[in-house]
Order: sequence, then structure tokens, then C-alpha cells
Amino acid sequence: MNFNEFGFDATVLEGIAAIGYEQTTPVQEMAIPIILQGKDLIASAQTGTGKTAAFLLPIINKIITLGHHEKIKALIIVPTRELASQIDQNMEGFSYFTNVSSIAVFGGTDGATFTREKQALTEGADVVICTPGRMIAHLNMGYVDFSSLQFLVLDEADRMLDMGFFDDIMKIISYLPKERQTVLCSATMPSRIRDLSKRILKNPEEVSIAVSKPIERIRQIIYSVNDAQKVPLICSILKDQLQLRTILVFCSTKSKTKQVSAALKKLKLSANEIHSDLDQVERENVLLAFKSRELKILVATDIMSRGIDIEDIDMVINYDVPHDGEDYIHRIGRTARAAAEGVAITFVSSSDHRKFQAIEKLLEKKLPMSALPEDVAGIKEDPSKREHQKKRSFRPQRRRDGESKGSGKPRRRT
Repeated sequence: MNFNEFGFDATVLEGIAAIGYEQTTPVQEMAIPIILQGKDLIASAQTGTGKTAAFLLPIINKIITLGHHEKIKALIIVPTRELASQIDQNMEGFSYFTNVSSIAVFGGTDGATFTREKQALTEGADVVICTPGRMIAHLNMGYVDFSSLQFLVLDEADRMLDMGFFDDIMKIISYLPKERQTVLCSATMPSRIRDLSKRILKNPEEVSIAVSKPIERIRQIIYSVNDAQKVPLICSILKDQLQLRTILVFCSTKSKTKQVSAALKKLKLSANEIHSDLDQVERENVLLAFKSRELKILVATDIMSRGIDIEDIDMVINYDVPHDGEDYIHRIGRTARAAAEGVAITFVSSSDHRKFQAIEKLLEKKLPMSALPEDVAGIKEDPSKREHQKKRSFRPQRRRDGESKGSGKPRRRT
């Protein structure tokens, strides 16, 4: 379907053309008419399907038709600072030829940035893209005016709930007008997302794009390991992969990310890590180096597995098994793009077997285990460490925000 068929304003079409979009994706074709009609929407679609444009384009077009720009018209809530920055960049491109303004509001920045965010929220940027904790910090100061808000979008809603943001989301929503249009986007649809949708949406339409199976060009390699074998195994694999240009490694925790990165650097490999302990400038520099191929190996926490626009990856390594099958598909789908072949490697420890079986069920096939290299196979796990892990009681840690640098004053273009 062509974007001209939606009846968009000429300035919106000009922005679409400048970015190079020509034909709609399935989620765009299904979701855009619903949003243009003013209906609430639940959109279930995985990363890479074009869902960001599916909600941004009709919202920009509707703001243009409103004709006045003194107060905030749309609020987009996202789980991480990286996703907020990415959506803000998309917003900048789509609205370039319009007079619709936007700002990204997320933490990890200095006082000057907070002041600029306050100015934008006070004067009324048309579209505000925020992480929950940072927006609450502004709301607690008493100057944010949502009285003219027309649109609310919750993007990556399942990830926000996983990160413990439910109470924060509901607090922000309590400041919003009850009469508004709400769009909820989620890669997965667990029962708690359904419960959330019942509380904040009114008679929503639903759009669901089925999770696609990994393409056949991706060679999936699975290793059964104990925890002591993981670092030696990834070092053994990557020291022989000098011909690859980009390798993405996913770990479940910040401490593992640091450990893996340090081990690879010790081998003199071009590696670095990205996680929430880094300040925003450091994170942006690491991502830029990886995207420009100055950095070959990026070791990232799970928080990076969705919503970050990094493509053309030669190899993806799941140092830890993802929490669900959809995440597994998102991750390995970053490789084997544009008719190229790709490799996806997953380490499966004894505690991960149940999660991995769920992945195989989603894939509808059994993935065979590969033999460990001889220098890794003989490494035994410390029994005392395993016993200590059994005795530990884990408490889910509630994340305040994965936030970042704002984009400054609201942009207005004529």
C-alpha cells in the first residue's frame, strides 16, 4: 500500500518521501487507518515491523489538523532512554517539513538538560517522548500541563512492565485527560498487558502481526554449558572470528556484561560493553562506534535487545537464554539481513533448560546441541558456588529508569 492513500497532509508526505519510505508494512497498513479514525488501539508486533511509523505518522497528521500548538498534544512513554532517543529521531524526520514540535525527556543528564526539558514541557512541545521516572520527576515539580493532551502511546509496554514500571505508568496516566486516544504497543501479549489495556483503553481495536520464524539463512548453534564454561567458551569462539565485522553479545545482567567485555578486551579483541551504569555520553559513543564498525564486538544487557536500530550484524551470541521466544527471535533476527548469511549462538545452562524448551516450542523444531571445544569441555563448575546460588533468594529489582539525554528545546519547523 502507498502512503498517499491515507490522505496525509502534504508536509507529512514530504517527510515520508525524504526518509525514503515507499510502501507500507503490514502493521502500518492495518494500524494507521484505525488511529486516523480516532479509535483506541492495541498493536502486537515485533521489533522491525515498522510500528513506530504506524503510530507517529497519523498522530503528526492529526496534530497538524488541530491547528494550534500552545500545549502538549501527545505523550509517548517508553522503557529506555535509547528507545526514547530513537523515536525522537524518527519524529524529527517525519515532522521535518511540518510545524509539529517534539522533545525527548529522559534522565542520566545534567541540570542544564533538565532545565531545557522544563522549558519545553512548560511552553508546550506538541509531542513528548519520555521514560517513566524522568516524567514523574517533572510532574512532581507541578509545572507540566497535560490539559490539552489528545494522544497517549505506550510503546514496548511488555518491557515496561517487566522493568517494574506499572505504578509509574498509572501515576502518569492519572495526570492525563480521561478523554483521549490511547495506543498500546507490545511485542508480546501476556495476561498483564491485557489487564493494563482494560484499565486505560476504551473499546480498542486490535492489530496483531504474528511473530515470524527466523529465516533459514540464520545458522543457529546451541551449546549446553555450566556457568564456569561460559566465559572460556565465548573467548574460544570469538578469538577465531576475526573475519566478522560486527558481533552482538547479549547478557542478562550488568555484572555479566562487564565480565564478558573485560575477558574479550584481555584477548586484545575490539570489544566494549553498554549498560545502564554508563553515562549517556559514554553509551552514545559506544553505540556510534559499533554502528560505524569502529568497534567489532558489542556486549549489551537485555535492555538493548529491543527498540535499538542496529542492523547487519554478522553474529549474535545469547550469553544467557532470553526470557521468552519472541525475544530470541528479535535478537537473532538482527543477523542475516539483505540476503546475507548469519550466525546465532546460544549458551544454555541447567537453569535455562525450561526457557529454551519454550523457545523450541515457538520455533516448532528441536535445535541440536553442538559439542564444546576440547579446552572448554573439561571445565567443571565450582560445587560451592552452585550451592550458594541455590540458597540465595532473588528479589526482583525495580528499575527506576533507563533514561538519557534530552534533545533540548522543542523543535518547530515551518
